[in-house]
Amino acid sequence: MDALAGLLTGPRARGAFLLRSIMEPPWCLRIEDRAPLTLVALVSGDAWIVPDDADPVRLRPGDIALVRGPDPYRVADTPDTRPQAVIQPGQQCTTVSGEPLTELTDLGVRTWGTGPSGSTVMLTGTYQLDSAISRRLLAALPALVVLPGDTWDCPALTLLGEEIVKDEPGQETVLDRLLDVLLISGLRAWFSRPESDAPRWFRAHGDPVVGHALRLLHNDPARPWTVAALASGTGVSRAALARRFTELVGEPPIAYLTGWRMTLAADLLREPDTTVGAVARQVGYGSSFALSTAFKRVHGISPQQHRVRTS
Repeated sequence: MDALAGLLTGPRARGAFLLRSIMEPPWCLRIEDRAPLTLVALVSGDAWIVPDDADPVRLRPGDIALVRGPDPYRVADTPDTRPQAVIQPGQQCTTVSGEPLTELTDLGVRTWGTGPSGSTVMLTGTYQLDSAISRRLLAALPALVVLPGDTWDCPALTLLGEEIVKDEPGQETVLDRLLDVLLISGLRAWFSRPESDAPRWFRAHGDPVVGHALRLLHNDPARPWTVAALASGTGVSRAALARRFTELVGEPPIAYLTGWRMTLAADLLREPDTTVGAVARQVGYGSSFALSTAFKRVHGISPQQHRVRTS
């Protein structure tokens, strides 16, 4: 597992909300669902993403947008079109005044809109992320990322468009995985662009030494790692690894490992049947006390307090 794969384990789609929208201008949807992360892919026509506090951004066919919540925004045929519908938490659709929506209709499997012949077709996937790993990923993203279709290539977009209207056995799992592929491809494309201000751990992944060290840590976080053991695994000296890792990642190897272990622990503690001792063993601590001490130092509260807050 590499660093990006490890950080993407948390946001993996499970029963994600997926919808195909078919719209004929003028149209405008105000999104107030507070979803942590939404992917919008434009299949045909024109659309604009209009944040409340930023400039509107145009989408063209083949483009995708990654919208980081929870702030509201609009999706519309033009930036000036007034909202016709509001998407509330839980994907409840209402009029602007809060009444049940009647203007947009059900057009088939996972499809709605103004009518089957609308000129604009969009695919929307919403992730309900609520984990420490997810927050670590979301913190690396701006509020809005738009990837033009002519600057990257992901066959999953076409396949998702074909599969979203099917109602076959196991279809939910198929759609979840396709959405994941599209998200991961989009994140990888975005973080690779110079203007993305990608997190240092992502750029460090491309280094032959530090990237290898990151994969070792993510593959086996419970191992009692030392800088010497990491250096042996990467084929360089202890001093060379420590210097290069700190330079590229921004912190020493063991400090990075501690942060990753505490992120994993925070999520594992949410499982109701998992004991603190079991979590300690999974993230490389010999006892509940050792984990509790490290966890409180990093998160400011004990594992038990964290469990109560997130239950």
